[in-house]
Amino acid sequence: MKVNRKIENKIIERLNPGKVVILIGARRVGKTFLTKEIVQKLNLKTLYLNAEDFTVQELLKTRTVKNYKNIIGKNELLVIDEAQVIPEIGKILKLMVDEIEGIKILVTGSSAFDLSNKTGEPLTGRKTEFFLFPFSEEEYAEKETRIEQVSNLESRLIYGGYPELMHIEDNEEKIEYLRDLVNSYLLKDIIAFEGIRNSDKIFKLLSLIAHQVGSEVSYEEIGKQLGISKNTVDKYLDLLTKNYILFKLTGFSRNLRKEITKKPKWYFYDNGIRNAIISNFKPISNRNDIGELWESYVISELIKKQSNERKIVNNYFWRTYDQQEIDLIVEEGDKLNAFEIKFNKEKVKVPGGWINNYQESEFNVINKNNYLDYLM
Repeated sequence: MKVNRKIENKIIERLNPGKVVILIGARRVGKTFLTKEIVQKLNLKTLYLNAEDFTVQELLKTRTVKNYKNIIGKNELLVIDEAQVIPEIGKILKLMVDEIEGIKILVTGSSAFDLSNKTGEPLTGRKTEFFLFPFSEEEYAEKETRIEQVSNLESRLIYGGYPELMHIEDNEEKIEYLRDLVNSYLLKDIIAFEGIRNSDKIFKLLSLIAHQVGSEVSYEEIGKQLGISKNTVDKYLDLLTKNYILFKLTGFSRNLRKEITKKPKWYFYDNGIRNAIISNFKPISNRNDIGELWESYVISELIKKQSNERKIVNNYFWRTYDQQEIDLIVEEGDKLNAFEIKFNKEKVKVPGGWINNYQESEFNVINKNNYLDYLM
């Protein structure tokens, strides 16, 4: 079953001469497959380069307009896959879009290497970035009925939404795939980045975060547990963020004295990765962390939706010193949306401290009975 990606048409719309489209995402989320789908739809004469091929790296080393014109020839579209491995890729792309008339350029990169920074300043005003995540509920909806989506919910909470899992029916094979994905791709990339030596520390850090999903995290405490400085903890978390394994929420505040903002909360973009880190693939009925799984799942799905729709928003949690809290605050311009995330349907009152200070905001409760209304 082929699932169409929500950003596909938006990428096609932005593929114009004089601009570079950059597609960023973790390994195995489907960047190469999506790129080939776009190439097929456009039906343009295309040059496809895999930057991890040493020959391609050598070809692009000579930074002259003549060299690049010879390489591109009469092709109308240039695709460079895993472009982050090419030194000074930003300057190379700038020279191409500025000097080679009519060429359309699409590049992909694993965000562990922060391709957006590698292309940074040289492409100011000349690039459009898109982010590709594991499958979202909006994308599944094109192939599944609402009843099928609900029936598949437990599987997604346990195994996540990486594309290749759709072709694996056996749960043991899914577990093997996720473990291999963590060890052979995601963590390997991060460890290789800047020659990080303490690979065991990265894994232990991920395990600690996995057990603190939805809770405020102290870098000092984690540093003590791992025997590293809080600055090193911050550096490792930054790399995990750039690889789209983790994301963080900071505390929302309009400078009210009772609001807590110092410690962030951390979540996994994909529950399958989180469960592989802690080696727990038990069914929901046998777990005591369903609240954490559900909260991480819903918030990550909302973030996918925001990104796919290219919305400019800020996401936070809200908490006060007298223990009033809300799981997610979405700030879009002057508008505030508050979301409390509960797996089971239950009555939830709006915290008095919130409603008294943010009367114009909306308050919603997302549970397993209504979640598709918010994620679709």
